[in-house]
Amino acid sequence: MKLLIADDDPQILRALKVTLGARGYTIVTAGTGVEALDQAMAQHPDLIMLDLGMPQLDGIEVIQGLRGWTQVPILVVSGRSGAADKVDALDAGADDYVTKPFSMEELLARIRALTRRLPAEEAEPTISFANVSVDFAAKQVWRTGSAGAVNDGAANDGAVSVRLTPTEWRILEILLRSGGRLITREALLTEVWGPHHSTDTGYLRLYFAQLRKKLEPEPSRPRYLVTVLGMGYRYIADGAAQAGDTTRLP
Repeated sequence: MKLLIADDDPQILRALKVTLGARGYTIVTAGTGVEALDQAMAQHPDLIMLDLGMPQLDGIEVIQGLRGWTQVPILVVSGRSGAADKVDALDAGADDYVTKPFSMEELLARIRALTRRLPAEEAEPTISFANVSVDFAAKQVWRTGSAGAVNDGAANDGAVSVRLTPTEWRILEILLRSGGRLITREALLTEVWGPHHSTDTGYLRLYFAQLRKKLEPEPSRPRYLVTVLGMGYRYIADGAAQAGDTTRLP
């Protein structure tokens, strides 16, 4: 089982990496809020342990960024013991809260309790819509009956591979893993390009146009990768209700 530990104290990171690693966990670490989001996206941990006092992005901002695309359990491990801090973290989307200093046995018990709730089928699914199949484990997209797809010589039951750039893949992955929830423009920009690009909406218009051209049956009338005017983007699965009059092209 993979744990992401995000804390700005190198000594705590080292101690937890050794202690939890000795108990069979695979440990990934992050020293800043931005690095925590990057590692969560790249590593897909089974649980995230997060300090609130993080540089670049604080813990609450990290939780909000994570909840824009994933429901991975988040265990806050913080020196802040005030009730208001706990309420803020839990309201933002954290699943549990441990105050420093803590006993290792309590921490392990909290980890076990949170990871028991994980559905087995959540590990690296394949999502399909229209004539497109997205394989998260292989980081591969397949499309049937598509003139724009590229055959790399690795046919998948008659389908051909669709080449996506790393940025296109990351945007698509965030959207599809969201389970149909609205992803704000700011959250997407922060996740993909970092906090200093949270207002650069031109990036999103460009990349969504490219993704729609490659994946939508009618790119000029997107059915699956839709825009919610003035707010952000949403993935609408087959059989789900359309987003109504608020859904338009960028």
